[in-house]
Amino acid sequence: MRGFDPKWRDVPDYIIGITKEIWEDRKIGSLRGLYADGLIVRSPASVVVDNSNVIAATMATLAEFPDRELLGEDVIWCDDPAGATDTSDAYLSSHRLICTATHTKPGVYGLPSGRRVAYRILADCAIRDGAVYDEWLVRDQSAIVQQLGFDVVDWTRDLIAREGGADACVQPMTPANDIAGPYDRTGNDDPWGQRYAQTLRAIMAAELDVIPRQYDRACALHYPCGADGRGWRHADEFWMGLRAAFPSAEFKIEHVIGREDRMMPPRAAVRWSLHGKHAGWGRFGTPTGTEVYIMGISHAEFGPFGSGDPTIRREYTLIDETAIWKQILLQTGSHP
Repeated sequence: MRGFDPKWRDVPDYIIGITKEIWEDRKIGSLRGLYADGLIVRSPASVVVDNSNVIAATMATLAEFPDRELLGEDVIWCDDPAGATDTSDAYLSSHRLICTATHTKPGVYGLPSGRRVAYRILADCAIRDGAVYDEWLVRDQSAIVQQLGFDVVDWTRDLIAREGGADACVQPMTPANDIAGPYDRTGNDDPWGQRYAQTLRAIMAAELDVIPRQYDRACALHYPCGADGRGWRHADEFWMGLRAAFPSAEFKIEHVIGREDRMMPPRAAVRWSLHGKHAGWGRFGTPTGTEVYIMGISHAEFGPFGSGDPTIRREYTLIDETAIWKQILLQTGSHP
């Protein structure tokens, strides 16, 4: 890894290592070097610019959840030759992790409840010169909210009020407030990534009969709200419920990585978006006609089983449902 500290043996070691250093070892100030100046961090909840603002957000989270741990499950990555320089290699990583924490201090989630939470995060990072210089992140915010004892819609409505109302609150990420960053590539052309991307395209084209063909009958599924499921029926319920709520929205594949590593199953990471009207009954209740933008990240693991043909044996998909409800509430006036 040219341009990186030699203590990092590879991209997963770097991503998991700096995550631990920042959050658990309390080297928060190292973000001034580990995150490039002018970095853009896009999440469904907001668009944050510059590492100084990332430092502030990191400290706010740790102040509310002092014992927060970030347990890396996987890093699916690819080379980025177009982003390399004369002195540094470049890569794009898609990091999947589980966070555990205790809500012991006041903060964005209200007065301390003492409750333990566990939830997933998926984060895509463009890295070179030993630093992250562009990032996309999806946190399972609805899982946190529910584990703290709140209703997701009520909590989101209250958040708008606590942030100063519709005109002053933090705006969810949409194409209107997104900021173009230096990383503008779309991943690699590995066949596992392309296969998974095509499966998602078929699902979003209402071809849900692709699920029994491309998913293992006993597939393990991990979806928003900390929901764990198994089998074709649960896959159909999640993807049907999402697409039914936004039946005419534009689905777009934003980034694809496919990868094979020794002693691991073939994997794929896909970042995607859904943009359009909340025009149908589905995962988000009564249709409101509001315009909604959804950023999602999905991971899949493949393997042969039963028929012997490789199918999706594990899938991890995250969207931030609080950011979706915030867009709906802001446009319908259903807030204080």
